Amino acid sequence: MYKCNSRRLQELIEQFSQFGATENGGVTRLSLSNEDVLARNYFCECCEELGMDIKVDDMGNIYAILPGKKDVPPIVMGSHLDSVEKGGKFDGVLGILTAIEAIRTLKENEIELDIPLMIVNFTNEEGARFDPAMMSSGVISSKFEKEKMLQSVDKKGTSFEEALQASGYEGDQENRLKEALAYIELHIEQGPVLEAKQLEIGVVEGVLGMVCYEITVTGQSNHAGTTPMSMRQDPMIVTSKIMTHLYEELGKIDEQLVFTFGRVNVSPNIHTVIPNNVTFTIDSRHQNPQIMQKVEDILNNLPTEEMGCSIKPVKLWGRETVYFDTKICNEVERACQSFGYSAHRMFSGAGHDAQYIASIVPSAMIFVPSINGKSHCEEEETTFEDCAKGADVLLETVLTLQTKFSMGETYTLN
Repeated sequence: MYKCNSRRLQELIEQFSQFGATENGGVTRLSLSNEDVLARNYFCECCEELGMDIKVDDMGNIYAILPGKKDVPPIVMGSHLDSVEKGGKFDGVLGILTAIEAIRTLKENEIELDIPLMIVNFTNEEGARFDPAMMSSGVISSKFEKEKMLQSVDKKGTSFEEALQASGYEGDQENRLKEALAYIELHIEQGPVLEAKQLEIGVVEGVLGMVCYEITVTGQSNHAGTTPMSMRQDPMIVTSKIMTHLYEELGKIDEQLVFTFGRVNVSPNIHTVIPNNVTFTIDSRHQNPQIMQKVEDILNNLPTEEMGCSIKPVKLWGRETVYFDTKICNEVERACQSFGYSAHRMFSGAGHDAQYIASIVPSAMIFVPSINGKSHCEEEETTFEDCAKGADVLLETVLTLQTKFSMGETYTLN
């Protein structure tokens, strides 16, 4: 067994946290921004120093490849370098930096590889600048159409295509990830479970299914001071009733179901005017498709009218639960056991590139704890000790897969 250099990994994390550093210890590194390009440049520099070859595809995904003795598809590690606005310095980037540290440890110990290793940085995972999230892993796995993605526009009117060309990271389609023996993505949990259970590593078995609905409530605008309460068609009041109803009814279905009223738009949004329209979203997530169907049944059976207001639910999008490769998950758990690290089998409630890559490559994920469960904020924190433990498990899993694949074992898609 080989252990990674925790001090060296800490220094690498601190170095990358300077690209887009915010005043309160976080990071703003939106996809294909100047800050992202600086991080990309340094990522390539770190990999080239390790003797890795760099390739870039037509979506800006970067692939750093360390050749092996055999001319076979690689074992892939990776995640993403982009962040949300005022996010943390661990989300996404930790998967890339632990992969770099794993390669550094291999080089340091002069370990010869039979199977090539690859580190990938996926473009625009967050979707914070360009919709949708996980854009580029979605394109290469045929979940999204490239031409539509190129036309996605940020708040300033810049298209993804324009930003990609300006970044200098527009490569060739022939460089896309097409074939690999395995994909392993290390990530912070972004939730409170591991810390609450005092466990060190999450063995991620898949990503929860989810559905997002937008509900539009239409009423009638009128003067806020002259219209009696009994004569109003107020969609805001109806919206509050619907939210309360959904909170109560969905809460009865299953204790593992999570749902969020994440966005509310009110028109005309003036304090002296009764609104004429309220639109809000509800995002629901659960592993079991039968539970998700119950959620949809409740949403689709809302009344069409209440208090003189019309009610219209529309399904924006959904996804089924993604299950990762059981054999790779087992190897991750065995790696934890070999180091004496406590492990917990779990599903991710958040989306990750691995959920799309799992449709083309046998995949799994490794979680490390998030302090207070915080992520997508400047307060996001994971101890450097836990980061190093994750790197140890990543490296050990990769070395085990090296041995198995060298002996001819293969893993197939679920």
